[in-house]
Amino acid sequence: MESISTLLMQKAEILEIVKMSLTVSGSATIISAFIGIPLGAWMGLSDFPGRRLLLRIVYTLMALPPVLAGLLVYLLLSRSGPLGVWELLFTPTAMIVAQCLLVTPIITGLVAAAIAGKEGIIFDHALSLGANRMQAMGTIIKETRSSMIAAVLTGFGRAFAEVGAVMLVGGNIRHMTRVLTTSIVMETRQGNFEMGVALGIILLIISFAVSTIVLSNADEFKLT
Repeated sequence: MESISTLLMQKAEILEIVKMSLTVSGSATIISAFIGIPLGAWMGLSDFPGRRLLLRIVYTLMALPPVLAGLLVYLLLSRSGPLGVWELLFTPTAMIVAQCLLVTPIITGLVAAAIAGKEGIIFDHALSLGANRMQAMGTIIKETRSSMIAAVLTGFGRAFAEVGAVMLVGGNIRHMTRVLTTSIVMETRQGNFEMGVALGIILLIISFAVSTIVLSNADEFKLT
């Protein structure tokens, strides 16, 4: 009876961890998409002073080390930090903020690159067919829709598999801020390698399921 009770408790806790992982990473990806897609589209379609410098900054931030992102958020939300009065440190909100810091540049950079890569050909072709400037831009965005979906999925993958930043600002607190990646680290450190591998498999299965659901509902998504 005791072993059955322990197994049920482990199952309930794993489901809780999975839910927290999806909530944090899903929220961060959605917020980052709302910021990154319009920003990337604007950078890809516009020609303004400092555009190349801004693109270089975005591409640099795409490789931002997770621990550094976590440290920045930690300093921002700590009691001595400018936002410490909100007491958000070691909460899911802090984890979402840290993941947004990592994911937003990825989505922005990939969208900007995708649009810039097709902008010249599609824009000129649309104008030759009688479209005005706004209609031509709309055509470019429509033609790069699959690339935008890929950018969002890439961002989600970065967020869902991230460990350093969320552990630093979340604290890996049981029943509060524990997610799959931090649980894998904890189980491995304790020598529970079988549980660590099992959690890793769960993480991969969920990532595959999310990608499958998104791609199956995306019209005309093609990988060439």
